[in-house]
Amino acid sequence: MEEKEKPRLSRLTAILTQLQAKRIVTATQLAERHNVSVRTIYRDIRTLEKSGIPIVTEEGRGYSIMEGYHLPPVLFSEDEANALITMEQLAIKNKDSSFVENISSGIEKIKAILRYSQKGNADLLADRIYFSGNNNEAKTSNNLMQIQSAITQYRVLTMHYLSSENKRTTRNIEPFAIYSIHGDFLLIAFCRLRNDFRHFRIDFIEKLVTESETFRPHNMTIKEYFEKYVKNQKYP
Repeated sequence: MEEKEKPRLSRLTAILTQLQAKRIVTATQLAERHNVSVRTIYRDIRTLEKSGIPIVTEEGRGYSIMEGYHLPPVLFSEDEANALITMEQLAIKNKDSSFVENISSGIEKIKAILRYSQKGNADLLADRIYFSGNNNEAKTSNNLMQIQSAITQYRVLTMHYLSSENKRTTRNIEPFAIYSIHGDFLLIAFCRLRNDFRHFRIDFIEKLVTESETFRPHNMTIKEYFEKYVKNQKYP
């Protein structure tokens, strides 16, 4: 194989991985990711199609892999495998038990497809990594996975909340986003009680119920939220 062909082969493999990982990927996103022109991406997509990959083109939106089509697992490099193990050890220190349980289960499945030599190295590395913070490993919440599901499905949540001032309220909220600060997860949501956006510490939620009611997605980015709300707002 000629040397000039290697970058393209590597790019085609990476594009295929991205198509598997996301529902929709635009040509512009791929071009920016690989530092090539959009025209080059068009050629790459045609090459993948000719090789038998069922790529669906959605006019005005982007590309996706045909639903139901599955490719063989992608082999991880040594560095990628090590990064996953590091991420797992970092996640174990998290305070939300639902997050820890699911990230550990997910990474365990990923480790199952590692090459035999990598599995031994992964076990060794897991025993040699330590992160400080939450040293007693206490879990103070169990709501993160439920909230994530509500965000993606646009489901209303009924929340029983104990504020930092020890005031209890029951609120119907429209979950918008999650972010982390100082090891704590915070939920950004439109609060129907206050008729405005608020952010809530997830470990202050005493009870959470996912309702059957859905809501219209909010026309705002998380960056716009921070610029408008976060600077002078305290925990509710």
